[in-house]
Amino acid sequence: MSKYTDILQKYWGYPTFRPLQEDIIKSVDELKKDTLGLLPTGGGKSIIFQVPALANEGICLVITPLIALMKDQVENLKKQGIKALAIYTGLTKNEIDIALDNCIYGNVKFLYISPERIGTEIFIERVKKMKVNLIAIDESHCISQWGYDFRPSYLKINLLREIVPNVPFLALTATATPEVVDDIQDKLGFKEKNVFKKSFERKNLIYIVRTVEDKLKYLLQIVQKENSSGVVYVRSRKKTYEIAQFLRKNQISADYFHAGLTNDQKDTKQEAWKRGYTKVIVSTNAFGMGIDKSDVRFVVHIDLPDSLEAYFQEAGRGGRDEKTAYAVLLYNDSDRQNLQRNFTTSFPERETIKAVYQALCNFYQLPVGSGKGMTFDFKLEEFAQNYHFNYVTILTSIKFLQHEAYLELTEEINNPSRLKFIVDRNDLYKFQVASPHFDAFIKLILRTYEGVFSEYVKIDEERLAKNVNATREVVYQYLLKLSNSKIINYIPQKKAPQIVFLEERLDEKTLIISREFYEERKERYRKKIEAVIQYANSENCRSKILLEYFGQKNAPECGNCDVCRKKTETGLSRFELNKYKTEILELIDFQGISIDNVVNKVALNEEKTIKIIQFLLDNELIEYNKGGRLIKVE
Repeated sequence: MSKYTDILQKYWGYPTFRPLQEDIIKSVDELKKDTLGLLPTGGGKSIIFQVPALANEGICLVITPLIALMKDQVENLKKQGIKALAIYTGLTKNEIDIALDNCIYGNVKFLYISPERIGTEIFIERVKKMKVNLIAIDESHCISQWGYDFRPSYLKINLLREIVPNVPFLALTATATPEVVDDIQDKLGFKEKNVFKKSFERKNLIYIVRTVEDKLKYLLQIVQKENSSGVVYVRSRKKTYEIAQFLRKNQISADYFHAGLTNDQKDTKQEAWKRGYTKVIVSTNAFGMGIDKSDVRFVVHIDLPDSLEAYFQEAGRGGRDEKTAYAVLLYNDSDRQNLQRNFTTSFPERETIKAVYQALCNFYQLPVGSGKGMTFDFKLEEFAQNYHFNYVTILTSIKFLQHEAYLELTEEINNPSRLKFIVDRNDLYKFQVASPHFDAFIKLILRTYEGVFSEYVKIDEERLAKNVNATREVVYQYLLKLSNSKIINYIPQKKAPQIVFLEERLDEKTLIISREFYEERKERYRKKIEAVIQYANSENCRSKILLEYFGQKNAPECGNCDVCRKKTETGLSRFELNKYKTEILELIDFQGISIDNVVNKVALNEEKTIKIIQFLLDNELIEYNKGGRLIKVE
């Protein structure tokens, strides 16, 4: 048993690795090579960097844009007794300062960091003092302008080459076309191409496209037929609620989910679905990232997604237990029109994008030449009302401003309340003696939470209130008073997405939205939409289309999708016809062979083999010679 398998079993309880996991680990750890790993959704990417990091002294830097996922992984590592921290937009300077100190002087094994923090002076100076053993870049497709989720802050990752040289990069992603695969390695400065790619083929996932006018009726049939959990994806928040209501009226346990919910609502809905109390979750694309539920039996797309990358990732949430699951796309003529309408709204005029930028700067009262590195809560509704832009215009404009590296919009973060004692134990004791009315409350904090003298600790005011039979407001006031008395630093809970200004504010003349880049993005987006429409209308194997889109040459037909299962004029499935037609043609040469000989050599029953031979004769691919034997047509 290898040292890697020992670690895998000790912390995760798995006796063996999945295919390619250990190969990637050895490449980055034993050979010290920069490595790109492409594994489909649910392929166990986190283990690939966690295992080699634990096998060596020092700390692993994990770069990811997904704050919710980052926080989940940190909590899971802590439960395993592995010390991990996360630094992301929304933390105070003091919190970041303490976290970085703990990475230098403590026994922290993993530091998760959002990409926009890499270029900050405080991070650059502190990381020089850390003993870094590995740099893992999750969602590495974000570094490519040709990817479907480009983030300019990823381009700063290469700064780490100079700051911590000779540390290998491990890039990971679940979705990348061949062009993006090359671009990732180029942008990250790989010394040589080094890609480990697991086939994206999901043999247990059956792809189906149904052309139906009454989508809700068909959806109900699917849901009633399946006994296990499922996800239904739609493109609007309003639809999530309406379709969940429709399912509930038909006695289906269903709920809705979208980015506009509070984090408490999201957590409650996700947990109910994960535990099986809710059968179906109806959601926008906000649902699914980091959701690890193995028994999802169906994923239904009511609306067309705007790229095959997004479709493949969302559909891939079905059947992670490797049992049969269905990825169903419901389609009709109006979908094409809707997708083309979305294409138009996704590209506001360049002057509109500039106007949104100037309005954002005014909203946050940033003078020209200031604002670089500053972070603000992003209140979409308030901004829209103040400056009379609609939501779609604001969000699509911000995407372009992100692409041009002027600013970045993070996902909504649920930052729970945190506190840290800023006096030592001796001074705290003196304060308790001098202020006896705080004594019981301070003891309650010390009994409830560990580590409050060395780092910021997440606290729950409700929990503290219940312990002393008080209201949350009473606890909140006590915490504020202790903070004002300089005994603790108390940071109340905050929930909001954040705008990060990556550059100082520019005036209208110097703000450039590149026409060339704008038109190129537009053309690429148009091609992505066309690929989705072609997928929905194609008469070729669905799995084969997806695999070849992601660069797998001569991908096999799956034999199970709706196209493969369609009967041809022979009465056979298209898959059977294509597979055995090729085999029979290889048997028949220009010398001739008897029908009996063909039947005996093909692993198919006689009736089906005769039908395929007749098909080949009808299509003049073969013929009988004068001796009554089958020969190829020249």
